[in-house]
Amino acid sequence: MTPNSPERSWPLWEVFTQGRDGEPHQHAGSVHATDAEHALQNARDVYARRNEAVNLWVVPSAAITASTPEDMGPFFDPANDKAYRHPQFYKVPKGVKVF
Repeated sequence: MTPNSPERSWPLWEVFTQGRDGEPHQHAGSVHATDAEHALQNARDVYARRNEAVNLWVVPSAAITASTPEDMGPFFDPANDKAYRHPQFYKVPKGVKVF
C-alpha cells in the first residue's frame, strides 16, 4: 500500500479470529476494506489462509470504544474493593475437571 493509494482512504476494520470451535475470538490485527463483506474477504486472505481460524469477526475500528490509560484509577477502582469476586474464595466441587 503506497501513501497515496486508494486503500488508505478505505475504513479500518479490526479482525478477530477463532482458532477452534468453542475457543474465544482473539484480536488478530487490522485490514482496510470498503465494506463488511470486503473486510471479511481481506481478513480471510491475511489471517486465515493457512487454516489458522475456523471463524472470523470484523468490526469497524470506528465502532470500538475503549478506556484510556488515564482512566486506570477511577474507572477500574470499583473492582478493587470486591475481593469476593476473585476465584480463591470459591471451592471447586468434587468431580469437576479443572483445566
